[in-house]
Amino acid sequence: MGRLAGVALLALLLVACGRNQEKIVITGSSTMAPVISEVAQRYEDETGIQVDVQSGGTGRAISDVRQGLASIGMASRSLHADENDLTAFTVAQDGIAMIVHRDNPVAVLSDDQVRAIYRGEVDNWSRLRGDDKAITVVNKAEGRSTLELFLAHFQLDNRTVQADVVVGENQQGIKAVAGDPAAIGYVSIGSAEYEAEAGTPIRLLPLRGVAASTGAVNQKTYPLRRELNLITAGAPGDAQRAFIQFAGSPAVSDLYREHYFVPATR
Repeated sequence: MGRLAGVALLALLLVACGRNQEKIVITGSSTMAPVISEVAQRYEDETGIQVDVQSGGTGRAISDVRQGLASIGMASRSLHADENDLTAFTVAQDGIAMIVHRDNPVAVLSDDQVRAIYRGEVDNWSRLRGDDKAITVVNKAEGRSTLELFLAHFQLDNRTVQADVVVGENQQGIKAVAGDPAAIGYVSIGSAEYEAEAGTPIRLLPLRGVAASTGAVNQKTYPLRRELNLITAGAPGDAQRAFIQFAGSPAVSDLYREHYFVPATR
């Protein structure tokens, strides 16, 4: 092989290696991270392109995408008016459910009762026809879309919330309630249904008379629904667009259903 031919071959190999090492970094919503990790694995298997999925909350997604620290963000809510520098692509629908321990006899709470619990105005389950136990209030940390939507729905100010436990990830909230018969919290319906089906001792409470379920989200009857979005800074580039199209396609609808979400593509 001549010298020029050898140089040309080396150049081609370097280009090929660069393509093989191409990586998409996705950060954000803890609600979305488990299912998007599975979508990413399927995408890697089909394309050979590495996808790194990290949680941390919707707030992190917004920040990382804006700073160029992530190729794509995961936002478990719609974008706000002051986020018009970002572009959102809905891949699924979810809801937010109030959860209690499976052994808690309280089967339903009104919006006023939830507000009273979170403001510390009602601090014992006996006042709600439950057991004589002090209520353990589990709240979400700042930067989580679940917190933002919960506060908006129940017309609460986070500064007035009297929390005993503050969690970040949905799994932390589920673990806190599952481990304490006197606890109450709120998490993704998809995450809660998934865990309850697996035997985790939690129960989802209805909201305004509507059962907290994927079916109610699908039928648009559940009052606290939300979009699950992939977001980019401005218009997506080719690599971002290819992954987003895959993540919103029928090729991965089964993964969203397995996680008890309603896929955007039926």
